[in-house]
Amino acid sequence: MPFVAVVGRPNVGKSTLFNRLTEERAAIVHDQPGVTRDRIYGDVEWTGQVFDLVDTGGLVPRSSERFEAAIREQVMLTLEEADAILFVVDTTTGITDVDEEIGAMLRKAKQPVFVVANKADNDARRLDAAEFYSLGLEHVFPISSINGSGTGELLDALVAALPAQAPDDLEDDAPRIAFIGRPNVGKSSLANRLLGETRSIVTEIAGTTRDSIDSRLTIGDREVVLVDTAGLRKRARVQENIEFYSLLRTERAIQRCDVAVLLVDGSQGLEAQDLRVLREAADAKKGLVVAVNKWDLVEKETNTTRDWTRTFHERMGTMDYVPVEFVSALTGQRAQRVLETALRVHDERSKRVPTAKLMEVVQAAVAAQHPPTYRGNYVQVKYATQVHSRPPVIAFFVNHADGVRESYQRYLEGRVREAFGFEGVPITMSFRKK
Repeated sequence: MPFVAVVGRPNVGKSTLFNRLTEERAAIVHDQPGVTRDRIYGDVEWTGQVFDLVDTGGLVPRSSERFEAAIREQVMLTLEEADAILFVVDTTTGITDVDEEIGAMLRKAKQPVFVVANKADNDARRLDAAEFYSLGLEHVFPISSINGSGTGELLDALVAALPAQAPDDLEDDAPRIAFIGRPNVGKSSLANRLLGETRSIVTEIAGTTRDSIDSRLTIGDREVVLVDTAGLRKRARVQENIEFYSLLRTERAIQRCDVAVLLVDGSQGLEAQDLRVLREAADAKKGLVVAVNKWDLVEKETNTTRDWTRTFHERMGTMDYVPVEFVSALTGQRAQRVLETALRVHDERSKRVPTAKLMEVVQAAVAAQHPPTYRGNYVQVKYATQVHSRPPVIAFFVNHADGVRESYQRYLEGRVREAFGFEGVPITMSFRKK
């Protein structure tokens, strides 16, 4: 999909605009500049056109004297990636020195740039927005991110300027497997090991990969596409925005893959950021595998694969259906096994369960543990069938759809997994009124 970036100095309302356009409260909004957010990426749909929106403002360092350098880094990265740019400014403060510097950089951009004069929530401020034409950029749109005024006109012009979305290649059924994870966990090394050739630059410096490199290989009689998630290029010398750029690339790779293989550093274990990325892939309904890299450096006498797997599943919580493999990209130990597991998960994601067998399992589960009552009424599961695969969606028809609590949904999901597998695959459980 086309990719649109939101840039601008701190505290001009980029996060509010991001939330407004994506119609979700994914970005934390605060009046302090440089507030870090967990999610910087979202989808926007307008008049039938869908595009990706990224908010570049979240990871600016808090020390004021370093604001300008960090913003400059993010703008430069954006110029290389985006199909269009939303340059957010503040009508209440007017043009600042930082705005002028960003404007000078954006005047050189080949992409269309739209100046978003934010906080124009009355007639006087909408008139004040005209001063931003002095930045030398053609398109200026006075809007209010808080109440949404002016965003329709902005989106109309933005969608008209975006490139056409490339059609899906329906003939290419090769599973797409993406290696995701924190910088310097060995994503490029593992891809190179599997390919048998150096396709990505590998160094000990975190984040040296520049581009996502799709590579094809054959395993057995099957063709596989490997997506090596990029970090950031070494020559960009990005210091403050490593996490921002890594998140951006990771989210785009997740969007494009069938199975996401999360690489974890065996010397550090499963960290909070690893879990965040894993949940991101689960929310996107991708197949999931965890690969513990650098296993050759882990002391084996006190750490077994069974112990590690149990510990990882405890930390994953409801994602304990994800298989865990242990590899060494350096020595090649079990590297092929990771790919085989990913292919197995891909096949599980494509699985279709016959309705008759599914009904047998569901009826047995309900007989063993009835749903809790809802407003004094018994909740009855009338019918269940799988309505979709890749990713799997199972529809349950009940008399009180709102009465099926989350705990009971997890119980039914557990029984379905026991009977049919779906290893490493998020299942969507849809409850509808019959």
